[in-house]
Amino acid sequence: MNIYDISKKAGVSIATVSRVLNNSPSVSAKTRNKVLSIIEESGYMPNAYARGLGLNSMNTIGILCADSSDIYLANAVFYLERELKNNGYNSILCCTGYEPKDKENCLKLLLSKKVDALILVGSNFVEKNSSDNNYILEAANQVPVMLINGYLKAPNIFCILCDEHQAVYDITDKLIKSGYTDPIFLYRLLSFSGIQKKEGFLQATQENKIESQNRVYECSGDVTDIKNYLISLYKSGRRFNGIIAADDEIAIGAVKFAKTVKLAIPKNISIVGHNNSKLAKCCEPELTSIDNKLETICIQTVLTLMRIFNNENVAGRTVFSADLVLRETTNLKA
Repeated sequence: MNIYDISKKAGVSIATVSRVLNNSPSVSAKTRNKVLSIIEESGYMPNAYARGLGLNSMNTIGILCADSSDIYLANAVFYLERELKNNGYNSILCCTGYEPKDKENCLKLLLSKKVDALILVGSNFVEKNSSDNNYILEAANQVPVMLINGYLKAPNIFCILCDEHQAVYDITDKLIKSGYTDPIFLYRLLSFSGIQKKEGFLQATQENKIESQNRVYECSGDVTDIKNYLISLYKSGRRFNGIIAADDEIAIGAVKFAKTVKLAIPKNISIVGHNNSKLAKCCEPELTSIDNKLETICIQTVLTLMRIFNNENVAGRTVFSADLVLRETTNLKA
């Protein structure tokens, strides 16, 4: 059936059916219910969609993440879907990639599905060029936008994140004071999160009066690529006795590097990862890692969203402190 068949069967005009579909307040409750009932019976559109039009809610949340093969992002999606389901909400996931235009297109696609809110997973959604964030600000004019581990200050955008600047500052300072006075920092992307980590590292080196030049290195690829990159750096004459990595996979690449060049861990070199993922326990020796409270952040994100739906006042920014989980790649004391 099409819209003409619906109008004929309901005994109303096509314009009235259109107003029902667009949830116009000018349609009486009796007429609206009659049209929606025919829509559901006919299969003109999915039942959930028809009910959503009548209730002004689809009970569906749109989730965007750049790459579901990334361990951090995949875990976040798992936690979010679990919490949304526990609160009676379904979810639609879009994996956007890292290009701004692709992110924008995916966000618009989810809005077209009439989702009740959007959750953006990861700080890579916050672009350096503020104008590239306009599509998020515009989306926030339509539905609440939840941003995990990033920060945008604007109406109807709610940010839940970890203080990763402080976390990296603390571990860098601790390593230096424990005798590892030649540390380096390894990262993949200078997203909002990446910048916070980098600045925390540099602040700690500067406050400990350690030269900050040639201490920050961009890495790409998998564990083997990172291992080979560090071997090349080491062979070029660059020496270091501490590595703070922006994620656990980079840190495991550093562990493999240290074994290859026969640097004893942690006697000759200390290595610290980030995210406290399952990888941290799977390597040998087990990896010291910063726990940035991902599960807690995801639970808080859904809790905050439910409060927004209940018209409660909530903070635009919620920040959690990280924990350092000590394992065998450092000899630090708690």
